[in-house]
Amino acid sequence: MFSTEENKQYNRHFILDTIGKEGQLKLKKSKVLVIGAGGLGCPVLQYLTAAGVGTIGIIDNDTVSRSNLQRQILYTVDDIGKPKTSCAVNRLQQLNPFITFKAYNEWLTTKNAVSLFLQYDIIVDGSDNFQTRYLCNDAAILTKRPLVYGAIYKFEGQISVFNYQNGPSYRCLFPTPPPVNSIPNCSEIGVLGVLPGIIGTLQANEVLKIICELNGVLTGKLLTLNSLSLQQNILKFTKSKHKTVTKLLDSYEVFCGIESNSSNEISPLELKELLQSKNVTLLDVRKTIERDIFHIGGLHIPLHKIEAALESLKNIDAIIVYCQVGQRSSIATKILLKKYPNKNIKNLTGGINAWSKL
Repeated sequence: MFSTEENKQYNRHFILDTIGKEGQLKLKKSKVLVIGAGGLGCPVLQYLTAAGVGTIGIIDNDTVSRSNLQRQILYTVDDIGKPKTSCAVNRLQQLNPFITFKAYNEWLTTKNAVSLFLQYDIIVDGSDNFQTRYLCNDAAILTKRPLVYGAIYKFEGQISVFNYQNGPSYRCLFPTPPPVNSIPNCSEIGVLGVLPGIIGTLQANEVLKIICELNGVLTGKLLTLNSLSLQQNILKFTKSKHKTVTKLLDSYEVFCGIESNSSNEISPLELKELLQSKNVTLLDVRKTIERDIFHIGGLHIPLHKIEAALESLKNIDAIIVYCQVGQRSSIATKILLKKYPNKNIKNLTGGINAWSKL
C-alpha cells in the first residue's frame, strides 16, 4: 500500500484521525488537473504534491518571466524563459518523488478541455481570464467533474467549488461575463505578492476536503477575503435555472466580448520585422507608471485619453497599438479604426508580455 519512505513522508496525515491511512490512500489514487501554473497554480501544485495526490496534471503554455517571481514561488531566476509546466514538474518532483506528473505545454481550449477533464477526478481553475473560467465551468459540467475555483484582484481573493455533486456552477453565480476591460488582470493593475499564495492554498484545501470526503466543502458558497483587513465573508448561492450546458461554445472569446479581428492584429515577430523595414508609429496605451517601468518606444496616450486624442493622430497612417497583454490596446485599436477606417492600425497581440519573450 505504502512504501517505507511513503510512510515517513505522510506520517502527519497518518496520525491525523480524520485522514489516516485510509484518507491518504484516497489521495494516492486521486487525479487532479490544475489549469494554469501561475500565481494560483503554484501554491495549489505545491500543497497537492506535498499532500500526496497521486496524479497531478498541469496545463499552461506560458514561460517564466522575471515579473512572475514576485508571487510565483515555484520558479527561480534560472527558470526565466523556460516553459512553466516543465519547470514546475522539475521542482515538484524534488518535493515528492512518489507523484505522477503530466505536463501539457498548451492552452486549455474547446478542442482539448473535455478529453483532458475526463482523465481527472477534480479540476482546479487557476486561470486569470473570464473566457477560460467559463470554458472550465462548461467542460466540468459536461464531464461531471467538481471545479475548484479561485480568483484574485489587487488585495482581494475569492474561492468556491462548482459542480460538486451536481451543485451550483460558475454560471449560477456569474451568468454573464463582465463588460470588456471592466476588470483588468494583475499584469495591468498589480497584485499583492502573498495573495495568490493565500487563495491558492485555500483552493488546495478544498481539493483535499473533496478527496478525503471531509465536511465543509465550499459548494453553493463563495468565500471572499481581503488581505489588508483580513475580513472574510461567505456568500451563499443556489443552483439557477439557466439553460443546461449541453456542449461547449464555439468561441468563449466571442461570449466574453473579446474576440479580435485577426486582420487588425500583428504578432511580436511580425512587428519586429516591420520595424526594420517600414516607417510605423508605436502607440502605448498603458498607464504612465507602467510605461516608466518598461516600454518599446512610440507615442504614449493612456486608454482613457484615446477618444480626446483622436484628432492628434489624423496625420499618422500606420499605427501599432500596444499595452501589457493586448487587451486594452485591442479596445484602443477598435476606437481608432472607427474614426479612421482607412488607416493601417493594428494591435500588438499579447502586448509587452509577448514582445519581451522574443
